Amino acid sequence: MTTPPIILSGFADEASATKSAEQQFAAMAAAGLQHYSIRFIDIGSGIKNAMALTKSELKAVARLQSEFGLEVATIGSPIGKAKLLDVDDGTKNAYTPFKKYLSKDVQHACDVANALGTKLLRGFSFYHPVGTEPEEHLPQVVDQLGQIADKCEREGVVFGLEVEANLVGQTGKLLAQIHKEVKHPNLVLIFDGANLVCQGMTPDEVFDEYAAMKPGLGWIHVKDYRHSGTGRIKHIDEASLKNFVPANIGDSGHEAILRDLAKELPKIHRRMNKLGAPGVVFDLEPHVKGGGQFGGFSGPDGFGVALRGLCRLLDYVGIDYHLLDFDDILERREI
Repeated sequence: MTTPPIILSGFADEASATKSAEQQFAAMAAAGLQHYSIRFIDIGSGIKNAMALTKSELKAVARLQSEFGLEVATIGSPIGKAKLLDVDDGTKNAYTPFKKYLSKDVQHACDVANALGTKLLRGFSFYHPVGTEPEEHLPQVVDQLGQIADKCEREGVVFGLEVEANLVGQTGKLLAQIHKEVKHPNLVLIFDGANLVCQGMTPDEVFDEYAAMKPGLGWIHVKDYRHSGTGRIKHIDEASLKNFVPANIGDSGHEAILRDLAKELPKIHRRMNKLGAPGVVFDLEPHVKGGGQFGGFSGPDGFGVALRGLCRLLDYVGIDYHLLDFDDILERREI
């Protein structure tokens, strides 16, 4: 059985300095994408995270994306980018009691996903206090993420847990352990090579972290980073990250990872189809002009460079994808 093409998507706010909805959607359509991921957007009353969109603003987004021939692939929510404990550790991350966080923030994130017609909600594994080891906090994180997965299941949404520095799930192996212990179909994992390289990992180490995540993989984020040569870093100053590059020239070893992933795609595709998703999303999040804890920027030119770099890699390793072509234009013209 041939695996259908992967779904190419991208964080649309990366392509617009003003975060204008029209600019974002125009850039995605011009790049040939038919899916995008929403994070920050200027629609209605100024720039806001998708979590802050009102019902009327969500309807405006849905209407405008349809005019550009786009669909939402994932919600780039900040769920899980919050303190696990109410401890002053020198960071500015917020703390909200979990019961309130679950009933308010997580519920609203599910509502946004349903309003925009996607099953996929990106999230994270909570900040443990600086100076403590992430492993110390696994029981609490497993419990909280299990409750989030339960709520997502009730709302018809899939929670994708992204690997990222400074969080409890900062490595692929830690995420794999969390996934195994939560053991919930509505919790899947999101691989991101740059988020491992920026912690000082080598390509071989990044591949090992990816391999650990394979049993739970749901989709991937595509960006890369050039190794700083400083060795492993315990706590990342995310505001200082500046070595992001397209996936075909970075230090994540994307060629080897994607070559291996090509063999896994049929299994992941079936997993995601069973959860109601249309397929396996490759979400471009390039950060080529800068990025950090809560966002990034590439500009329309940088986004295009990163997309072409990814497509060259996909062609090279034999992973099928689709960009808008003339037949698509003819089909739309005939409607």
